[in-house]
Amino acid sequence: MNPLSFLFVLALGGGVAASAVKIVNQSDEALVETLGRYNGKKLTPGLNFIVPVVDKVVFKQTVRERVLDVPPQSCITRDNVSISVDAVVYWRIVDLEKAYYKVENLQAAMVNLVLTQIRSEMGKLELDETFTARSEINESLLRELDIATDPWGVKVTRVELRDIMPSKAVQDSMELQMAAERRKRASILTSEGERESAVNSARGQAESEVLSAESGKKAAILDAEAQQKAIVLKAQAFRQEAVLRAQATSEAMAIIADKLRSDPQAKDALQYLLAQNYLEMGQQIGASDSSKIMFMDPRAIPATLEGMKAIVGEDGRMKAEG
Repeated sequence: MNPLSFLFVLALGGGVAASAVKIVNQSDEALVETLGRYNGKKLTPGLNFIVPVVDKVVFKQTVRERVLDVPPQSCITRDNVSISVDAVVYWRIVDLEKAYYKVENLQAAMVNLVLTQIRSEMGKLELDETFTARSEINESLLRELDIATDPWGVKVTRVELRDIMPSKAVQDSMELQMAAERRKRASILTSEGERESAVNSARGQAESEVLSAESGKKAAILDAEAQQKAIVLKAQAFRQEAVLRAQATSEAMAIIADKLRSDPQAKDALQYLLAQNYLEMGQQIGASDSSKIMFMDPRAIPATLEGMKAIVGEDGRMKAEG
C-alpha cells in the first residue's frame, strides 16, 4: 500500500471513530435513530458512543425551562371591544421523544396555541373584567395550555399576560368615563360634606336652644324660689311687726290704765295725747296718694276714754273676755 492510500484509510478511520463519539452537555438530551428508525435510544449528558453510519443523532434539545415571548395579538372582548394582548409563557420539555415526533415545529405550534387560547379567554370577558381579573386569566391559560401541550411532551409552568391595550378610541372613551366618575365622586363628597355640615349646624342649634331653655327654666325656678322666700320673709316681718305693735299697745294701755287709776289728773293729759294722735293720723292720711276726706269729732274723745276705763279693770289689768 502506497503512503497516499495509507493516509486516506487513516483519515477515513479517524473520521469514522470521531463520528462515533458524541458529547452531550448538561441539561441536554439527544434522540438517535438507527437506520432511520427510532428504537428508544437517547443520549444523556456526558460521553456517549454511537455506531457510525448506522446511528444518527436526529434531535438534540435542552430540557431546561424556557421563555416563549408571544407577540401582541388582536382580540375581541365579550362586549365587542378590540384590544391588543401579549404574553410570556414559561415551559420546558419533559418528553423529548414526543416533542420531536408528535409535532413538526414545536415552537410555532406553541405560539399559535397560546394565541388561540388568549383570544378564547378574552372573548369570555368584558373590557373592565380583563383589567381586574388578570390573575384568573393567567390561571385559566396555564391550565388550558398545560392540558393542550401534554401530548407534545411539554410542561407549561407559568403564563403571564404582559400588556392589555385597548384601541385609541376606546382609551379616549375610558379617560372620559374616568373623568366623569371622578367628577361624580367629587360632587358626592361635596354634597355629603354639605349635608354633614348642615346636620352639625342644626344639631348645634338644637343643643343651644335646649341649653338656653334649661338655663331659662333654672333661672325661672330660682326667681320663683327667691320671690317665695321674699314673700315668706316679708310675711314673717309683718307678723313680727304686728306682734310687736300689739305688745306695745298692750303695754301702753296698761301704763295708761295704771296712771288713770292712780292719778285722776291724768285724764286731761290722755285727752291731749289722743287729740294729738288724731291730728297726726290725719296728716299722714292727707300726705298719702290715696287721700280720703275724714271728719273728726272732738266730742268723741271723752267717749273713747270711758270705753278704755271699761276695758281696764280696777286692778289696772286688762279684762279677759268670756
